[in-house]
Formats: sequence, structure tokens, C-alpha cells
Amino acid sequence: MNVAASYVGVILIWSTTALALKWSGEGAGFLFGVAGRMAIGALLSMALLGLLRQRLPLHRRALHTYVAAASGIFGAMLCVYWGAQYIPSGLVAVLFGLTPISTGVVAALWLAERSLTPSRLTGIVISLAGLVLIFHADLALGDDAWKGFVGALAAVFLHSFSMVWVKRLHADLPALAISTGGMLVSVLLYGAVWLASGAELPLEVPPRTALSILYLAVFGSVLGFLLYYHALKHLSAGAMALVTLITPVLALFIGRTFNDEHLPLDVWYGTALVLGGLIFHQWGGQWLRRMYGASVVGLVGRTRGSDRNG
Repeated sequence: MNVAASYVGVILIWSTTALALKWSGEGAGFLFGVAGRMAIGALLSMALLGLLRQRLPLHRRALHTYVAAASGIFGAMLCVYWGAQYIPSGLVAVLFGLTPISTGVVAALWLAERSLTPSRLTGIVISLAGLVLIFHADLALGDDAWKGFVGALAAVFLHSFSMVWVKRLHADLPALAISTGGMLVSVLLYGAVWLASGAELPLEVPPRTALSILYLAVFGSVLGFLLYYHALKHLSAGAMALVTLITPVLALFIGRTFNDEHLPLDVWYGTALVLGGLIFHQWGGQWLRRMYGASVVGLVGRTRGSDRNG
């Protein structure tokens, strides 16, 4: 499987996931939407394993990796589905744009990576300023908008935590095995939550809800996770997190076009700050080094010229 194609596929799928996620919780409840998506996705993944004649490894490190993947598939998805009830789908995608920063912080604390350089800290401050502006605008979206804000941010952290955990284990498993194992563990956890909450199956599922669940199961779960873990296996966690630089903007326009989502102007300003901070977080250090290096070279050249003239 081509790594570049996998990377682009993840971007396209994630750009449409936020709106499909919101639609999948309409009329039947967010828990039915996410649990149904993962149950169908797990069945499809198992069928694909059988079709490809691949086994699901069950050794200790493999099981550990499945639990690590489930911390994102279950934990992050449960939080974001709950939060998506209260805020527009485009805003969900924007908040998920903070994943690179969250991933960098988790990697610095857990993997002892030197990811919190001055330039990256500057990018974090810029993005946090955008986050404050978005939160302020959130208040204009309704009294419960803060719940969506908190739910999305919790999902961002759990997603980053899961990404770094899987990378840290380095189990060298096929992408399909990681996604299948993670979904199977997640289905068990969703079942436990379903029973504990006393939820009941809906008497009727709207067509758009059913189609959204099916889309998320096939593309958002099976194909999406397959492409995601395949790319993650060959690319760094930071490189994978860069997907969220592109998807928020696409998701905002998709939500506006297909769901008539009109966001306050402050949300757009906040989004620009968040993305600007993310860009500076990723490339600011390189730009500063080039500018600093160019100035040093120029200074040295001028000094040598003065020496020769003297």
C-alpha cells in the first residue's frame, strides 16, 4: 500500500467524518451512533482479515497494542460523539486541529522527545489564543456549547495519547491487525457502557442516520483506521498529526455547504490563529534557523569585506 496515498486518504476521510459523525447521532442517540459504527466496523475488519487470509496476532505485545489503540478508538470517539451534540461539525474538526500540539506535549512527557522548543512553545501560545477566542465565540452558540468544547478537547488528548502509546510499543504489527484489534476491544467497552447506562435500541433509525453510521463504519473506521495505522507505521507521530492542519478548513466548508452551519466570525478568527500556531509549531524553528543563519552569513561577509578594505 502506497504511504502517500494512505496519507491523502486519511485527510479526505477525516474531512468528512465530523459531519457524518454529527448526523449519525441524530434521532437515535450518540451512543447508538458510535457503538453501531464500531460494531459494524469490527465485523467488516474481521471479514477483511479472513479474505486476506491474515491472522489476528494474540501475543502479549499485540494485545497491549490493541488496548493502546482502543484508548483512542473508544475513549476519544466516545468523547467527541458526546461533544458533537452541542457544537457544529466544523468546530469539532477545528478543535481536533490541536492534535499536533497535544501529541507533541504527550511525546515530550512520555517519550522524552525534544519537542517543546522555543519556536514550538510560541506556536502553542498562538494556538491557545485562538482556542480562547473560539471558546468565547462558543458561548454565542448556546448554553451547552461548552460541553462540546470540553468533549472535543478530551477527545484530542485521548487521540494523541493513543497515537504515542501505539508508536511507543512498536509491536511491528500489520495496520489491519492494529485497527481490528483496537475495534474489537472498543466494542467490548462500548457494550459495557451501553449496559451500564441502561440504553435501549431505538424503535426507528432515520435514513440519514443509518447511512452516516454505515459510511463511518466502512470509511471512517475500517478504511480510515487501516490507512491511518499504515501511514503511522511508516511516518512519525508528528507527521501524522499534521493531517489536522488541512482537515479543519475542509470540514468547515463541508459543514457550511451540506449542513448550513453558520459560525460566528470569531470562530473563523480563532481558527486562523489555531492553524497559524500549528504551522509555526511545526515549521517556525526551521524558518528562524534559516533567517538567523542568513543573517549570520551576511554579517560574516560584511565583516570580511571590511577587513579586506581596511
